[in-house]
Amino acid sequence: MNITIVGTGYVGLVTGTTLAELGNSVYCVDIDEKKVEGMKNGVVPIYEPNLEEMFNRNIQAERLFFTTDLKKALDKSEVIYLALPTPPGEDGSADLSYVLGVANDIGEMMTDYKVIVNKSTVPVGTADKVREVISSKTNIPFDVVSNPEFLREGFAVEDSMNPARVVVGSSSERAKDIMSKIYQPFTNTGIPIIFMDEKSSELTKYASNSFLAVKITFMNEIANYCAKVGADVDKVRLGMGSDDRIGHRFLFPGIGYGGSCFPKDVKALIKSGKQENFNFQILEATENVNVSQKVILVSEIEKYFGGDLKGKKIAIWGLAFKANTDDIREASSLDNIELLLKKGAEIIAYDLVAENNVQKIIGDQIQYAKNMYDALEEADALFIATEWPEFKNPNFKLMAEKMRNKAIFDGRNMYPLEVPKQNGFYYKSIGRQTVQN
Repeated sequence: MNITIVGTGYVGLVTGTTLAELGNSVYCVDIDEKKVEGMKNGVVPIYEPNLEEMFNRNIQAERLFFTTDLKKALDKSEVIYLALPTPPGEDGSADLSYVLGVANDIGEMMTDYKVIVNKSTVPVGTADKVREVISSKTNIPFDVVSNPEFLREGFAVEDSMNPARVVVGSSSERAKDIMSKIYQPFTNTGIPIIFMDEKSSELTKYASNSFLAVKITFMNEIANYCAKVGADVDKVRLGMGSDDRIGHRFLFPGIGYGGSCFPKDVKALIKSGKQENFNFQILEATENVNVSQKVILVSEIEKYFGGDLKGKKIAIWGLAFKANTDDIREASSLDNIELLLKKGAEIIAYDLVAENNVQKIIGDQIQYAKNMYDALEEADALFIATEWPEFKNPNFKLMAEKMRNKAIFDGRNMYPLEVPKQNGFYYKSIGRQTVQN
């Protein structure tokens, strides 16, 4: 099948590459000429494990194409996926200007039947708005479908090629038949495709992400209570997760959630609720707790240094909001850097994958190290903000030699408590006993 993907951000690029891998001819459209030219030459504009290999394989197989010409791609395709940004506005609501703008263009350009697929995360009722915009521009028949993505950054290729389910919102039998054919390679292997109405499909995405944000935040609250009463959150997590009604995933405490999805989707669902005179009280509490959770270790660092951080050199390992991505949107590292700088600390950070993105935002307000141990040179403390695999088994002897003071503040609970203890480090993590040096 011939398919157009409008937007080559994280969702669009992964979706387009996956659909090409499934045997379709895919035309990816973006307005950024430099980006399009780079992709034509095999340059993947985002960091995502295993994506580059699949990306280049499908370019070479002549199934994956890139263009700035929407009309050209539209004329070749029966199905048009909209994978456009829906950034939060000042009030938290999703900005639909990109989605509706392209819908307007499609309405003006289309010459035969199309299925318009909303892949972007959008509020309930967006399919109706897209339908209205296109209908105002053409009398040619078309259908609008909601088909939310459920990709985890860092595991997007795995998730896209082996999804837990495919959700499709459509009231058109013709569109359902076409979507069934697109996803037949999945259903052939037992992956379910769940059909529903458009509004339920749109809400499924928001509800899923918001529930996971609540689960993470609940576990962070439990971790903070563990620290108060002397319980061990790792043991509590294991006991809870062994109940198959709860499960082990998303029970790892830390310094809050970030990224492009959870913060934005929680805000958007809260705002959507208010527009219907409905208060998502649990989501409002989740958002408030997450804000404070992100910087919960700064007060512990202050306490350790007697309330004064002026001139203290803090090494930070990790800048991305999570491992295996270069995404720094809503990253806890940025909140901590801002607060530590405000309190007079000096910061040297290490994260080769996300470093360039951070430099674009905060420039030379901090220093950047080229390896994890260089960041520790004469450091008064180490702050771990991202759970990159290379941090899991460090050389503690070398760390001790480089650091001015053997203190670790771990926002991701990377080490069993006995490890820093055996190596003579002060070690403060989330929801566990403090190790004194």
